[in-house]
Amino acid sequence: MRDNDPVTSATRQPEPPAPTQLSTSLAQGGAPVVPPRLIATDLDGTLLHDDKSVSPRTVAALAAAEEAGIEVFFVTGRPARWMGVVSDHVHGHGLAICGNGAAVVDLHGGPGAHRFVKVRDLARENALDAVRLVREAAPGTVYAVEQTYGFHQEPDYPKLHMEAPDTLAPVEDLLAPGGSAAGHPILKILAAHPTLDPDAFLTVARLAVGDRATLTRSSPSALLEISGPGVSKASTLALCCAERGISHEEVVAFGDMPNDIEMLTWAGQSYAMGNAHPDAVAAASGRTAANNEDGVAVVIERILGERR
Repeated sequence: MRDNDPVTSATRQPEPPAPTQLSTSLAQGGAPVVPPRLIATDLDGTLLHDDKSVSPRTVAALAAAEEAGIEVFFVTGRPARWMGVVSDHVHGHGLAICGNGAAVVDLHGGPGAHRFVKVRDLARENALDAVRLVREAAPGTVYAVEQTYGFHQEPDYPKLHMEAPDTLAPVEDLLAPGGSAAGHPILKILAAHPTLDPDAFLTVARLAVGDRATLTRSSPSALLEISGPGVSKASTLALCCAERGISHEEVVAFGDMPNDIEMLTWAGQSYAMGNAHPDAVAAASGRTAANNEDGVAVVIERILGERR
């Protein structure tokens, strides 16, 4: 996600349930069939409040989960350099999944000192194909390029964030063999459209690109995120879990937007936030309170209470 303003993450806001009305067996007093070993949570619109803060209640819940032997993974569309907001709350392994699954990052070094553990990049030929096909399907689309180290954009790309780009140039020049984006792996391409409905833009772009890349969205604006084929939060989380001998049934996931759908579907237990996009609600097995009401903490507290 490129937007870094204090806004909610969903394009449509369904009525959130009350915090005590969790729509899972946990809320009805029943223990989960498989005790969870890993919690995977999105950040913007999910773990974070709209002002991008982590509440004291959530900090305490994350620490309690780790103390109880449940690993916590932050799984986000954010780039690694934007992870300072949660770097103090990474316990044990210190890892986070960034860029919608394009990178696994060790955050133990703190902001600016992170280390890329795994990179699942977008090949330049696929990136160029996607750029061309989306622009043909949706004229007026403008682009930015997110890399492991570096962020570049076209001159007309909207100012959706607080950082200055490393380079301003047409995307074809950025992606050229000798272009500004030639030095490091490409994590994702961001595609913005000035007038299209966000969900309609995603549908049109997916039809145009096909299997050349993975397209999703996490912003309330018409901003798409284009990753390598098969790269998603779920597929990278599955790799991390396999390395730990953790099955999907032992994972509890939280999310609010279309880029969380695969993860919510894959996890044994999953919760859409009270402020979630309708497609995320449909993908999840349960529902919790909104991000501003500490919906992630609500579920973690309930899980830990059932273990006592």
